[in-house]
Amino acid sequence: MNRGRLLVFLLIVIAIPAVYLAVLVSLSTGTQLQVEPSPKVIGKQTPVRMTVTNPHGTRILRASLVQGSQSFGVYEETAPALRWSLLRGTEQPRTVTFDAGAAKAPGIRDGKAQLVVEAISNDVRSRTDRIVIDVEVNTQPPSVTPDDVMRYFTVGGSGLVVFTAGGYWTEAGVRVGKTSFRSYALPGGGANRRAAFFALPYDMAAEDVPVVYARNPAGAEATARIRHETKRKKFRHREIVVTDAFLEKIFGELDPGGSGAETVQRFRKINGKMRAENAATLIELGSRSAEKMLWKGAFLQLAGSSVEAQFCDYRTYKYRGEKVDEQVHLGFDLATTAHAPATASNDGLVIHAGPLGIYGNAVVIDHGMGLQSLYAHLSEIGVKTNDIVRKGQGIGRTGSTGLAGGDHLHFTILVGGVPVNPVEWWDAHWLQDRIDAQLLAK
Repeated sequence: MNRGRLLVFLLIVIAIPAVYLAVLVSLSTGTQLQVEPSPKVIGKQTPVRMTVTNPHGTRILRASLVQGSQSFGVYEETAPALRWSLLRGTEQPRTVTFDAGAAKAPGIRDGKAQLVVEAISNDVRSRTDRIVIDVEVNTQPPSVTPDDVMRYFTVGGSGLVVFTAGGYWTEAGVRVGKTSFRSYALPGGGANRRAAFFALPYDMAAEDVPVVYARNPAGAEATARIRHETKRKKFRHREIVVTDAFLEKIFGELDPGGSGAETVQRFRKINGKMRAENAATLIELGSRSAEKMLWKGAFLQLAGSSVEAQFCDYRTYKYRGEKVDEQVHLGFDLATTAHAPATASNDGLVIHAGPLGIYGNAVVIDHGMGLQSLYAHLSEIGVKTNDIVRKGQGIGRTGSTGLAGGDHLHFTILVGGVPVNPVEWWDAHWLQDRIDAQLLAK
């Protein structure tokens, strides 16, 4: 072989691996690591969910808890090396879940630490990518101790529990069945002294006894029973006759686009589905309550009003002699004269002023610590959102907007967005004995 051919041969021998290597390098890429939600506290067991994105995959994926000069491995996975291969597919983003709890890191101490996640790509560059998350290691479970007071509740009414939360906790309150009610700092008590108002729903099961709870982001929860007696009462049953004139009125206001649907189905849609949607809105409004008491003393019933419907009236709706629906009326219907002044039942902050489905034109006033009041079917609204109002101040005029057959004020009290019987809050003695005695005790 002459020298020229030998040189060409050598160049080819050198060039092919170089080109191959260049292609592999050009295809190399880093790994994207995303942890959502990002943990803030690591307890004994803390699940971490992570999205891993690398079209070539990862050869090594590991996580460690780092505290000072010590590193504690809590997770690792490896895959066969494919760094020199061009014959590979493209990997889709994948989700990895692992336990980063302190139980995986014997010797780690409560206090500040870092969760470090590293990924080594499965390609020729073997690039290492990492994310570092500042965390607090806390293996002490929360605790909760209600004050040793006998409490008396009524189904459909309101309750208050004062308790002490201890250990490490970030959420504390009262749970009734599947519904949780948040707590607030007890006035003059300090961060761990808590007060939680809660509702005892009209339809609560006998086994749905209220319990206080405290939990932290690591998943640890403490609960305690409350010393109490719960009284059940019978609620009234009423029959509502649905007329064509009433249907024409509510369809035009609440379901103007549903003219093609069957009459009874349109009514049930408003009376049922819209009612449930409005209830969800009230729950959301309840989550925005102020952190402190805004009210003073007993709440006021609409002046000079007579009661047309009571809290928790079970209603059967009949149309042309046939039963078409059933619902429960969760408020008081109060009537005086047409377009009478509607007034704030107590001091507070307006958090809703406008249409609210079956309630028509409505105002919701926040009184703080989860307590709110609802004024519905108004013909006029005289306040706007974020207005501060005082007890007895005018907020609008009674009317028949929404799912109302005549001029009146639908009024109720809400605890955490759940309707409760207003009669308790109108009663100064009940307020003194059941609320002030705990909330304002020194």
